[in-house]
Amino acid sequence: MHDLLKGYKETWKGLNAAYEARRASAEVGNEEAMAERQIIGEMRGEVEWIIEWLETGRRPGNKRGIERRAAYEREKPMDPIRMQAFVSRSTAGSPANITEWQRFQLEEALSSLSARERECYELHYGMCFSLGEIAQLLQLKKGTVQYYLESADKKIKETKVNSLFLTAG
Repeated sequence: MHDLLKGYKETWKGLNAAYEARRASAEVGNEEAMAERQIIGEMRGEVEWIIEWLETGRRPGNKRGIERRAAYEREKPMDPIRMQAFVSRSTAGSPANITEWQRFQLEEALSSLSARERECYELHYGMCFSLGEIAQLLQLKKGTVQYYLESADKKIKETKVNSLFLTAG
C-alpha cells in the first residue's frame, strides 16, 4: 500500500513539473500548450484525489457517509437470503431453502418483536420492500417504519446473544 502511495506521489510530482513547464507557452497564447496544460491539470487533480483517498482511507470530500458508521452499525442481524426464504415459505428446489432448524431459529429470533415490528421487518428484509413502500402499505410515516426496523434489529441482536437456540449451529 505504501509503495502504491509512493508511486502516486511520484506521478503527481512529474505531472506538476509538466504542468509548470507548459505555463510559459500557455501564457504566450499557444493553444496546443493551453490544451495540454488543461489535460495535465485534470490528471494532477485526479492523482491528488487518489492520494488523499489512500492517505485517509476514505473517499475525499465526504463529510457524512457510510464510512462514518462503525462496522457493527452496518451489520444485519440476519442473513437476508434466509429471511426471504423464511417469509416466502418456499420448499421447492431453491438454494435459498431453509431447514426446519433454521426456520425454528428465525421464529425464535422474531418472537421478541411486537406485531408491528415483525410486520415491518418481514416486509423489509423478507420481501425487499423499501421504507417508503412499507410506510404507504401500512399507512405509517417513513420515520416510524425506520424506528420499528431499528427497534427490531436491537431486539433481534439481544435475542441472538441471550438465546441458547440461536447460538447452536
